[in-house]
Amino acid sequence: MKIINRRFHYQYQEIEKYQAGIVLTGPEVKSIKNGRLKLDEAYIKIIGSEAYLINAQIPLYQYARDEDYNPTRSRKLLLNKKELIRLKTKIQSSPGLTITPVSCYNKGDLIKLEIALVKGKKEVEKRRLEKAKDIKRATDREIKEYLKK
Repeated sequence: MKIINRRFHYQYQEIEKYQAGIVLTGPEVKSIKNGRLKLDEAYIKIIGSEAYLINAQIPLYQYARDEDYNPTRSRKLLLNKKELIRLKTKIQSSPGLTITPVSCYNKGDLIKLEIALVKGKKEVEKRRLEKAKDIKRATDREIKEYLKK
């Protein structure tokens, strides 16, 4: 099981990657193992000496009975102290950096979150990337049609 943040490479330029554990409840674990997690609008915020995953949507497991369940609640991330200090100092030293989730996967019985220290792309860079993809797609199509003949 691997859940990927599809908007990540379009919106951000990756600087460093880290692996973190997540503090979850039982129904949340079952829901994630079924592949029901949305990381599109999620981000990581460091509060004090702890990191939290904010705005990630984990819908309620279909067989769980929890009327007070909040699918977008903040979830604590489990990182080493050295990693937290490194992330905190890099974010404070340069204001354009942020931390976002890249993907979620299971490693044995554990559920891990791959996070990255990133810098946001500007609109010009996004357009340039889109134009390069369109050109590559067109040339691949022309090559394929030429080889058919």
